[in-house]
Amino acid sequence: MVIYGKNPIREAIYKKRRIYKLYLDQKFNDRKYLDFLKEFNIHFDYLPKDKLNEITSNALHQGVVAEVEDYKYFEFEDIYKETKVNRLVILDEITDPHNLGAILRTAEAAGIDAIIVSKRQQAPLNATVAKVSSGAIEHVPVVAVSNINNFLLKIKKLGFLVVGTDGNAPYDYHEIPRGQNIAVILGNEGSGIRPLVKSNCDILVKIPMYGKINSLNVSVAGALLMYEMIKE
Repeated sequence: MVIYGKNPIREAIYKKRRIYKLYLDQKFNDRKYLDFLKEFNIHFDYLPKDKLNEITSNALHQGVVAEVEDYKYFEFEDIYKETKVNRLVILDEITDPHNLGAILRTAEAAGIDAIIVSKRQQAPLNATVAKVSSGAIEHVPVVAVSNINNFLLKIKKLGFLVVGTDGNAPYDYHEIPRGQNIAVILGNEGSGIRPLVKSNCDILVKIPMYGKINSLNVSVAGALLMYEMIKE
């Protein structure tokens, strides 16, 4: 797959993702970045900007484009066995890759242990996600599950409190309980959390709206909830 942008490619190199080819704009002159590539012994070729534009479908590539091995999903059981997992974010059919990338970036900054996604009706891990995440895609495990509801039942048995979001919920998001393992669910950009998924939540919370717009972008709502859930 093709990824682009300084940060996504830098983080891919740090994480030892296989780089098949790396291209730089012929006018690329970021000395620190060139020194970084030299330090990691990364070979690259120069290409005209219009060729890089063609490869990336005119994306904002910052003059750095790479062909890399595909991003792979993790298995929850492997993560749970190998590390202490107590903060999860579950995405119920988030279809916009920009939102997924922004959620990953915040999740990495907030120290979230893993992102759980559905195998259907879900934005894939692609170049847009990598770019918007600013490379965070390399550091936050993403787990794809066949059935969100079955996964909720599984983690409840592991002691997780499942928190959903609803504009009419009785509790404010500041009232997320402390001192236990928490999984927060973020719903689809248009329809929110599906009814059955919502029914499997232990608690529903809302983010109060005081203006004329009655909702936040899912990545913004996710940022508020993630930083709330990590409070002790």
